[in-house]
Amino acid sequence: MSLLVTGSLGIDSVITPAGKADHVLGGSAIYFSWAAAAFTKVRLVAVVGDDFPQEFEAAFANPNIDTTGLERRKGSKTFRWKGTYDPTMNEATTLEVDLNVLIEAPPKVPAAFKDSKIVFLAATHPNLQLDLLSQVTGGERGGGGGPKLSIADTRDLWIKQCYAESLAAYKHFDGIVLNDLEARLLTKKTNLVEALHDLQKMLKPTGPRIVLLKKGEHGCLAAIGNDTFSLPAYPTARVIDPTGAGDSFAGGLFGYLAAKDQYDLSILKNAIAAGTVMASFTIEDFSLNRLCKVTPEEIHARHTAYKKMLTL
Repeated sequence: MSLLVTGSLGIDSVITPAGKADHVLGGSAIYFSWAAAAFTKVRLVAVVGDDFPQEFEAAFANPNIDTTGLERRKGSKTFRWKGTYDPTMNEATTLEVDLNVLIEAPPKVPAAFKDSKIVFLAATHPNLQLDLLSQVTGGERGGGGGPKLSIADTRDLWIKQCYAESLAAYKHFDGIVLNDLEARLLTKKTNLVEALHDLQKMLKPTGPRIVLLKKGEHGCLAAIGNDTFSLPAYPTARVIDPTGAGDSFAGGLFGYLAAKDQYDLSILKNAIAAGTVMASFTIEDFSLNRLCKVTPEEIHARHTAYKKMLTL
């Protein structure tokens, strides 16, 4: 199935217990795209300013990433983020953020992308997510009544500032990706299993109602339909930079689903395993330094090892 991602591209400066990286490529869309491209072709929709460094464009040199939907907006500035991580690398603190182009009009979905069957909406204002989703018909030559599967990410910022709008938007989505803090903010529940089922009720009633609750080093708690399950993280000894891990997780997961062209319980479990593996590569270096160098053989070996780890 054709896979479309819309999200941010930015310039990051990151400080972790393992070191620091200044002025490096970041943003949800680029991590998602590279992780997804390991399994399928991905269509990228994003916007940057005219200050976006030319040398960063080498990161798009992946034959499975279609950048037709990448807009370089004249007179605008690219999103920038500077942050630091605590000693456990579980908590990030934002030191500086310049939203810049992200608070302007969203990018347009190219005509060639409108028939996308799977749409991943990275975290942004819920009304913007709905606007972008409305541009995708999901059908051949435009007329399919929407994509086969629509999944949205979120952030605590949007839940706190736009709670009512978030609830209204979720009714149009087949699934949602979020962390435990965001799940508790949305549902007002402390128990995450209860929160998981409440979140399913917020989604489109005619869809598969997929909820993916990211728990960092503790893996993922997930639900699809009436089934609930949990999978651990991949045990990685080398942790350099967690930035982009969640986006890589989503990219690997939905790239795998798109390649399989179905999303039943068994396929979803294997897709989560694929996402977990891609995230484990991302955290092994700053920015895309590790993710863009991963070979198919490495992915296969780690995916096999992960599944073997789960066998009793």
